[in-house]
Amino acid sequence: MIRKRLRSPLTFCLLLIWSAWLCVVTSPSFATLPALHALTQEVSQAERQTLEQQAKTFYDAGRFTEAIAILQQAIQAYQQQGDTVRQAIALSNLALTYHQLGNWTQANQAIANSLNLLDQANDSAARRLAAAQALDIQGRLQFAQGQAEQALATWQQAAQDYEQLNDRDRLIRNQIEQSRALQTLGFYQRAIMLLTELEQTLQAQPNSLTKVSELRSLGEALRLVGSLDQSQQRLQDSLAIAQQLSVNSSTAEVAEAIALIQLSLGNTARSQQDHAAALNWYQQAATGTNSATVQLQANLNRFSLLIETAQTSDAQSLLPQIQHQLEDLPPNRTTVYAQINLAQSLAISSSTDAATLLSTAAQQSEQLGDRRTQSYALGLLGGLYEKTQQWSSATDLTRQALQLALSTNATDVTYLWQWQLGRILKAQAEQGIDPANNRVEAIALYEEALKTLQSLRLDLASMNPDQQFSFRESVEPTYRQLIELLLQPAGTINQENLIKARRTLESLQTVELQNFFREACLDVPIAIDRIVEQTSALSADQTNTRAAIIYPIILPDSLEVILKLPNQPNLIHYSTMVGQAEVEKTLTDLRHQITQPETQISVRRLSQQVYDWLIRPAEAELSNNQVSTLVFVLDGFLKNIPMAALHDGERYLVETYAVALTPGLELPDPQPLERQQMRLLFAGLSSAIENFSPLTAVEQEKDGILAKIPRAVILLNQEFTAEALQTQIEQAPFQIIHLATHGEFSSDRNKTFIRALDRRIDIDELNRILKTRQAQPGPIELLTLSACQTAEGDERAALGLAGVAVRAGARSTLASLWSIDDQSSAFLMIEFYRQLVDNPSLSKSQALRQAQLTLINHPNYSQPSYWAPYVLLGNWL
Repeated sequence: MIRKRLRSPLTFCLLLIWSAWLCVVTSPSFATLPALHALTQEVSQAERQTLEQQAKTFYDAGRFTEAIAILQQAIQAYQQQGDTVRQAIALSNLALTYHQLGNWTQANQAIANSLNLLDQANDSAARRLAAAQALDIQGRLQFAQGQAEQALATWQQAAQDYEQLNDRDRLIRNQIEQSRALQTLGFYQRAIMLLTELEQTLQAQPNSLTKVSELRSLGEALRLVGSLDQSQQRLQDSLAIAQQLSVNSSTAEVAEAIALIQLSLGNTARSQQDHAAALNWYQQAATGTNSATVQLQANLNRFSLLIETAQTSDAQSLLPQIQHQLEDLPPNRTTVYAQINLAQSLAISSSTDAATLLSTAAQQSEQLGDRRTQSYALGLLGGLYEKTQQWSSATDLTRQALQLALSTNATDVTYLWQWQLGRILKAQAEQGIDPANNRVEAIALYEEALKTLQSLRLDLASMNPDQQFSFRESVEPTYRQLIELLLQPAGTINQENLIKARRTLESLQTVELQNFFREACLDVPIAIDRIVEQTSALSADQTNTRAAIIYPIILPDSLEVILKLPNQPNLIHYSTMVGQAEVEKTLTDLRHQITQPETQISVRRLSQQVYDWLIRPAEAELSNNQVSTLVFVLDGFLKNIPMAALHDGERYLVETYAVALTPGLELPDPQPLERQQMRLLFAGLSSAIENFSPLTAVEQEKDGILAKIPRAVILLNQEFTAEALQTQIEQAPFQIIHLATHGEFSSDRNKTFIRALDRRIDIDELNRILKTRQAQPGPIELLTLSACQTAEGDERAALGLAGVAVRAGARSTLASLWSIDDQSSAFLMIEFYRQLVDNPSLSKSQALRQAQLTLINHPNYSQPSYWAPYVLLGNWL
């Protein structure tokens, strides 16, 4: 028995339920033939037709038991008269009716009997049509029992029959069903492609419920991949058609279709964080139809959103109605998921009620033979016991859930339970319960969970971050918890675990960028260690490239650092016992203070604290190995801090070392910058535009840079349009692209942009523009963004900067973390390029260092707010 109240376990799964649980279309229709054969047997054609009409009337009214009795009479009559095809159709409709009652044994038997009869019947168009409809119904049964893969194969077989019969209407309805299975199996883009083709096919056809269903299905699919505006538009189109149909035919079927669209609109509004609109749509859906299933779905989604938005009183008022609706519905996959949905909402206030519902859901899904849903219910139940630290029950239930998920190849669910079981064993080890064995098994489970996640990357990357797996809640913690395990206990960490921890951090950086882009593919990289070893062996005049790599990792109770030195086989590890909250507060305060020129004293104090955490323990090693460049793979809040501004009590870090950043352990083919015959594209805006102030020093910046790199093309002010930028990049092989214009980096890729004269260029368009030069020899060596900044108030805005750096395909990116005085920016940029050209032995990171030192020694620009924000990402050579 669970004994205390708690927040819902795995609360990120709640969105998975409410978004996936409405994968239904309007109630399935009876199988039919265009016309009855002329018959003169004992039961007349009219009498049999009357039986079928009566059964359909009962079915449409939800009087399924009476429909079954009538269908059984029709089956006997057709059997006596030897009408195999119509007997099979009646059996198919009987299976469909048993389906509505959740009587799976009889439903499966009836559809099997129907298909067997049709296999024995003489071939004809009528037989093929009846067989296709029987397969459609069998697919519905399979899908409702959690057999999405089999359902897809069955529906595809039926589609072949419809194509041969040239039955376009039934083929379209069949393909809508296929899209449901594709989404359940995780093939979201395939589902969207199929539905988009159907949309084009249906555009020229009259309005119908089929068109309504197709548009709603497409709207749902678009929501799941994050295309929320497109989703809303398709759903509004679907609703308009359905409402038009209701004017001419106000049937229960049309009313149900409208309610389903309203429910989908509620889901999209919820994804858009428009909670008031979502609640309104859910309310309309619940009251606009007599369908008990749709009413329950709408009320459950409304209930979960009321809980989520802390509208407890309204939620409590709705709960008895939901419980009554659940009791009245037969057990099937829809009602099982409804119980799981309700359990997750109730777990916030009553873990006992939630556990009871999950236990019932697990039992019913087992009776249905739906192992995936059973796994889900058992795993969530195990999560409840995990929260109450009842380790034995939590472990047993999670192991059962994991085995069921593995047996059904349910990769997304497998990941959840591998992670959960790893957490349970990790927690026991930390409490001193068989620590050695539990830690070893926990590490193995976390590693398996990340392997499973790797196989899911394509789907995860293409999904709306608010759907399925929330990155912050259900992906990132898995990596961090594994790193925490690998770096325990202190003092006994071996090199194998250090290597694993470093690799796990790199994987986290990669997945974070994939989550940002919603794409799984990045360029083929070069291992960073190889670069470190190669550059440490350079000739004497280039020893300034000798680099060490520093990997800080913020954990709940400590700040860990892994150090890679040149020509040293072993990694070095050191740790500071400091809470994550204290680390993040220090970093937040430092970031705020460092942007203000008048806060020198507090900046010194805060930056020295961060120096003590990250650098001071390694001072001797760095000196002994003659390191001149520090390359940081930064974690979390550290990405908002310019490492160059860390202070040892006497000098800034940049006064001792060149500093660079890299988003991971690997880089795209890094090479030193070839200084001969450099070509530069300079694009800039000096005038005020949109809400941005004028950049009065842009022309000064341009003139200073061109004095050192005269082989340049200039796009200034009126000439700097998005089209002109693309045209110039297509025409010439520029090694350096310098953009002196406003822009912003954000953790939201849709808010990451640079400003051209005619419009904003977002990160995807910038990527397309820069890729137009792929026909040119060699990559972009350096992309400079001299007036961009990270978004204010966005703690993860530096992710947008890393995203631009990776997406641009440039070997190096030079950019700023915050908005800078225009004159000092131009001063630094001119000095940076002067160092690059006049001192060929300098690496890009060393050239930036020299430019920053020039500002440090300038009487007007010595404060870090002027020189510190510039960071070099990627190749530091």
